[in-house]
Amino acid sequence: MDIKNLYRAYLDSTGVNTDTRKITKGNIFFALKGENFNGNAFAEKAVKNGATLAVIDEPEYLADNCILVDNTLVCLQELARYHRAQLKIPVIGLTGSNGKTTTKELMYAVLAKRFNAIATNGNLNNHIGVPLTILSISQEHEIAIVEMGANHQKEIEFLCTISQPDLGYITNYGKAHLEGFGGVEGVIKGKSELYDYLSNNNKKALINSDDPLQIEKSGGIAQKIFFGTEEPSPYCFELGPTDDNGYLSIRFNDHLIKTQLTGDYNFSNVCSAISLGIYFRVPVDDIIAAIKGYQPHNNRSELKKTPNNTLFLDMYNANPSSLEAALTDFDKLKSPSKWIIIGDMFEMGPYEREEHQRIADLIETMNFEKKILVGQAFSKSESKADKFQSTDNLLEWLRNNKPKGKTIFIKGSRGMKLERATEYI
Repeated sequence: MDIKNLYRAYLDSTGVNTDTRKITKGNIFFALKGENFNGNAFAEKAVKNGATLAVIDEPEYLADNCILVDNTLVCLQELARYHRAQLKIPVIGLTGSNGKTTTKELMYAVLAKRFNAIATNGNLNNHIGVPLTILSISQEHEIAIVEMGANHQKEIEFLCTISQPDLGYITNYGKAHLEGFGGVEGVIKGKSELYDYLSNNNKKALINSDDPLQIEKSGGIAQKIFFGTEEPSPYCFELGPTDDNGYLSIRFNDHLIKTQLTGDYNFSNVCSAISLGIYFRVPVDDIIAAIKGYQPHNNRSELKKTPNNTLFLDMYNANPSSLEAALTDFDKLKSPSKWIIIGDMFEMGPYEREEHQRIADLIETMNFEKKILVGQAFSKSESKADKFQSTDNLLEWLRNNKPKGKTIFIKGSRGMKLERATEYI
């Protein structure tokens, strides 16, 4: 079956799926493979569960309503690329080292006030997630936001060939995935692949004029939309006061927009969403309502009050840039009895010892009642903080030392699973 025939089958289907446990009637099942699973073995089950077609790449699994291709993943990507070429709606491409998912959700909240909008589900932003996002866009949608993640160079370049953004935004350049990118310069080069695509295809970019790197790296793009804290940016913002909960606010024209987000590092995330809304002519009152109503979740800049403590949860991921910004903000927070629980940062490669020690040194300059470092890398740092080699070791200590009346900030890489600590605090 060539791509055009497969596309016709896709148009007649109820969508694509890669998980037999989530098959709905009329789906097309793509049998993907990984180190510990082989979707081909479940193709027949997918058909029995309601799939009208199963795409496989191993002939021994051929059965009724199955088609054999050379590579199932490549076929999925090609189908998404073909579908994208048929779409006539604006597609916004989003990448960056920190804040991608929060920014994507803010942008969606704003644009959904005027359009039938769709955005990447969760953080499905890789070589599988981006094709699935594109294939979830229907003829009824009027605008789409596609988040693109990467941990090595050339990945954003490849994802742009699938998402084909009409407008792109890079949240920032930070010390994330240093191992895969080969250092900070590699991060800058890798993220800037979005700018390369926009420049080569005469597309637009949203630029934070307060970020010199964004201005420098976007030099080849003819069509740019600027926002920032100073003129001549057409959209100018000012950081407003933080309330007693640590929520930030933003001044824009004559408006003071209160958010439910903690941390000054979210300032540019909110400003980018407001700017995008104005560009796409969403009424200002609707933009303000969207920003005020947005509530973070999934342990991203999330404030949670328990019977015993106030928690600032930012546990979805961590890298040196995001951790430094978050710690600096928490240090400014006017609250007695502040604790921090900080977990290891992953994918640091040869920079692991240096970057963990730098964070440990930063913590030493801050005034927290209790400082807790968790993980193998932090355990090797020189620090006066309490150190635990694993999250299990931390939990064992918390069972016997449950805090009460504290304001606690928790952040670490996803693999540390620090959310388990919330049971005791």
